[in-house]
Amino acid sequence: MAFNARKIIAASLVLLTASAAASPAAYALDAKQKQEIGDFIKEYLVANPEILLEAQQALKKKQADAQLQQAEAAISDNEKFIFQSPYDVTLGNPNGDVTIVEFYDYNCGYCKRALSDMETILEKDKNVRFVLKELPILGPDSMAAHKVSTAFRAIAPEKYGDFHRALLGGEDRANEETAMAVATGLGVSEADMRKKMAENTQDDAVKEVYTLANSLGITGTPSYVVGKEAVYGAVGAEEIETKVTNVRTCGKTVC
Repeated sequence: MAFNARKIIAASLVLLTASAAASPAAYALDAKQKQEIGDFIKEYLVANPEILLEAQQALKKKQADAQLQQAEAAISDNEKFIFQSPYDVTLGNPNGDVTIVEFYDYNCGYCKRALSDMETILEKDKNVRFVLKELPILGPDSMAAHKVSTAFRAIAPEKYGDFHRALLGGEDRANEETAMAVATGLGVSEADMRKKMAENTQDDAVKEVYTLANSLGITGTPSYVVGKEAVYGAVGAEEIETKVTNVRTCGKTVC
């Protein structure tokens, strides 16, 4: 019964559309017919509201598919900046056969929980190259921590993995003070940090990451790039590992 009614609704909508564009005007529905069809559709939708949910889900899928297609094109257009930017730090195997790029904010709670995902992947897979891209989007404290982070990366890139783990894994809110404490705790003097921060007035690194995030449709952290796919949200180590395996198997994240 529901199937037949849906067919009637679909046919009615087609008829309404066709009649609006048809010529001559004799094919158009009169006002009474339009009212009857409209009343029927309204009554059916009220009695079967799940149809509206189905339509909403279909719309979300269509939008998600469009977002992924946009991201795939953006990845192809920006491979150098995504995978080989001079501003980034690489963890894991620098010559790994698959690269995972993570966009993160040091004050992002989901990023903090996703830190263990990165550790799990790097521990289990010795042929993964893991690229870190800081995307400070959660207010002034995040931007202040980013400025310290950028200075530390320039001075002691070999220790950046330790800095990253300590700041992202810490319980305190990341800001200039807490980030500086991590930096000095790793043996870099505050004077050197202040000097480097003063030199970096243009902050080209964050400009590049903001541009990439915008082109990839990234609006929150963490987000990832694996192969030719943008992955939004803290999806967990298992899902990322599956995508890595698929890239190795068939060159795509989904085989």
